[in-house]
Amino acid sequence: MITETIKTDSQNALKARDALRVSVLRGALSSFTNELVAKGKKPTDQLEDADAFGVLKRLAKQRKEASEQFTKGNRPELAEKELEELKIIEEYLPEQASAEQIEAVVKTKMEGVDKDDKAAVGKLMGAVMQEFKGNADGALVKQIVDKCFS
Repeated sequence: MITETIKTDSQNALKARDALRVSVLRGALSSFTNELVAKGKKPTDQLEDADAFGVLKRLAKQRKEASEQFTKGNRPELAEKELEELKIIEEYLPEQASAEQIEAVVKTKMEGVDKDDKAAVGKLMGAVMQEFKGNADGALVKQIVDKCFS
């Protein structure tokens, strides 16, 4: 399970005196505990892998957004730190679908879809995201769907 992997890696990083990795992994473990409590479970329970990946995706998204904000705010050193933390989190996430894979699925799902129907865009996005079961970047899917509808 991913939780056990992160616990082990956190201990190894502590022994290796890798402060940044220890901080990021402990933060992830803390977020796992918060997720368990939010779901009404005991903090000592084990988080399912699907839920753990959801938490990791949220943490990755937070790091991306923080990096963008720091870059806009002319704080490159803080943006760089967020990107380093993002790299550590991404090591534990499953492989994301490529733009080519997403585009292929979008084209197959677009058959019979009315390009003038604005509601079809949302339905198509939902169908594509369902196809990838969370292993596709929503922003990239939206970009490809918009490109196909224009």
